[in-house]
Amino acid sequence: MSSPLLVGIYNKNRLIKSYIKSEKTSDILPVVFDKIVHDYTIKNIYFANGPGSFMAIKIAYVFLKTVSITLGINLFASDGFLFNGNKPIRALKRVYFVKENEKIITKVSKKEFEQKFELPDLLEKKKFSQNCEPLYILPAV
Repeated sequence: MSSPLLVGIYNKNRLIKSYIKSEKTSDILPVVFDKIVHDYTIKNIYFANGPGSFMAIKIAYVFLKTVSITLGINLFASDGFLFNGNKPIRALKRVYFVKENEKIITKVSKKEFEQKFELPDLLEKKKFSQNCEPLYILPAV
């Protein structure tokens, strides 16, 4: 099972509020952001642009890109390994994305890896890039 949607609010690079939602990204992301834009002034958006579910990646990217353009704020991305301690990320059944020498590849594993993602307590902005396009590692089926 994959991790739920995690959204964090950072002030001076420190996590001050988090939202953990189990609903589908397409259903819950607009609801969470509606609350956030009413409660906070957003200066930047940082997100994981993959690897993972193609649909969730596309939805997050299109939604967040639209928000960044509409509100005139910066959008930054990093791969999902930043949020799971650099552990393998499930691609399909026993196939996992792994990061080796800064390159993301797939590997088959007999071992099953826990799919736990967490928001960092301290946001390290230098680990993010303005190259925010989704990381599509596997070809579309």
